[in-house]
Amino acid sequence: MIPLFSVSQVRDADDYAINQLQIPGLLLMENASLSIYSIIREHYPSLNKNDLIGIVCGKGNNGGDGFALARHFINSGFRVGVIYLSGSEELKGDALSNFEILSNVIHFSDETSFMRQYKSVRDLKRIEHSQLVVDALLGTGASGSLKAPYAEIVRELNKFNTIRVALDIPTGLDADKGSGEEPFEADLTVTLAELKKGLFVNKGAAVSGEVKKGYIGLSAEFFDNFQVDTYVIEPEDAFYNLPQKAKDIYKYSAGKVLVIAGSKNLPGASFMTASSVLHSGAGASILCFPESARGLIQGKLDEVIVLPYKDEEKGILGKENLEELKERFGWMDVLAIGPGLGRDARTVEAVLEIIRINKNKKIVLDADALFALGEGRYKSLNLRNCVLTPHQAEFANLLGIKLSELQEDVLSYGREFSRETGALLVLKGSPTVIFNAEGEALINSTGNPGMAKFGTGDVLTGIIAGFMAQSNEAEGAVVSAVYLHSLSADLLLKEKTEYGLMATEIMNNLSEAIKFVRKSSV
Repeated sequence: MIPLFSVSQVRDADDYAINQLQIPGLLLMENASLSIYSIIREHYPSLNKNDLIGIVCGKGNNGGDGFALARHFINSGFRVGVIYLSGSEELKGDALSNFEILSNVIHFSDETSFMRQYKSVRDLKRIEHSQLVVDALLGTGASGSLKAPYAEIVRELNKFNTIRVALDIPTGLDADKGSGEEPFEADLTVTLAELKKGLFVNKGAAVSGEVKKGYIGLSAEFFDNFQVDTYVIEPEDAFYNLPQKAKDIYKYSAGKVLVIAGSKNLPGASFMTASSVLHSGAGASILCFPESARGLIQGKLDEVIVLPYKDEEKGILGKENLEELKERFGWMDVLAIGPGLGRDARTVEAVLEIIRINKNKKIVLDADALFALGEGRYKSLNLRNCVLTPHQAEFANLLGIKLSELQEDVLSYGREFSRETGALLVLKGSPTVIFNAEGEALINSTGNPGMAKFGTGDVLTGIIAGFMAQSNEAEGAVVSAVYLHSLSADLLLKEKTEYGLMATEIMNNLSEAIKFVRKSSV
């Protein structure tokens, strides 16, 4: 897994380099700007020296990096236009030094490049048609809503029909939380020293583009001394956590999953969850649903065993069904419950009692089972053997907070919940984040917008349950399931567009995703 760092950790590294190792700040800035230049040139090899490079520089060290970067482009023969917010009267330290050096370079040796102080949005017209524009406005020290003139500048830059590159962090994005109202929208972010958490979660995942790490003069080993609690999942993690298949297994030793899902009004989800269990490699999948829904569900299932429970035409699960289900609880390795159950008060009571009865069993809770835990009801339950799979709106409802409040700090809310309950939390979204009882956050790196569709979550529930039934390591099984589920969707884009992806196709393509990580990891 790839470790991610906090702003304070990277700041501590900077301070250590300057104060303990005695590396001048100006040298760190020079290293950073050279690294940024090299990464941009490598990433965009077709940049034309006759076309303009636009760079917008703020007042602090992020702006200093921008001034130094402009110099490297000029020295390589590029035309550069720099719009800066503050001149020598406000700049200080290393940023001031690089501002003065750049001013001299342009004054004495370059007639095609220019520097202009920002007065109004009209000044940005000078770089509107640049082949590439660089955001060097604000660094990782900034947080909260953008104020003037930054908000208007970022809003204007986001309209530019050009390549957009952010230095260290897109302006307006919180580098720890990944939140921000209207941040700079980058195609590429070159972040310095180490990767920051906020680039990969929440809005950060949407606006950072491709993220590359720039070198400032500290070795990677230096950061091994920091305690890390946030990671990005890699293909190798999915591969090495895959359940292993012994040569002498048979269907009941290959994992037994009981699925309680579906209702008379919501039959489809149960089919996808129960079928996905088998696609994940589990040996047996039994689906329990109301007898009155048999005609709507059973005809779609061939390999899955169906065991309807009596419902007297009510079409829902109630506490009166528990005696009938108890025998099946003893059979199962894992229980998956929730998709399509409905939200009747009797169903809520039944779900809570099922969790209590099976507190020593592995349980995957999704959809309407999560609704049953709302209004603080989860606090009375033992969830230490449970995996919860809410999307952000469901998780906000579970916590009793507004969605906007959750989105301000997804990582903190997820960590707190898993620490408090001991449960594994799979917070679905773009990206999906897994939280464990130790408070670690594991960020998925696969997936695409085509997955935002009915049924994809039901498929994920089945894959998670299936992998857990084949493994003694719940967290590892969840990591593999989340990564491969989204990778399956990504691989489908080779032949389809994100508009036409279907949940059943993601399920049916799971084997191709497993093949892919096997090839890339062996």
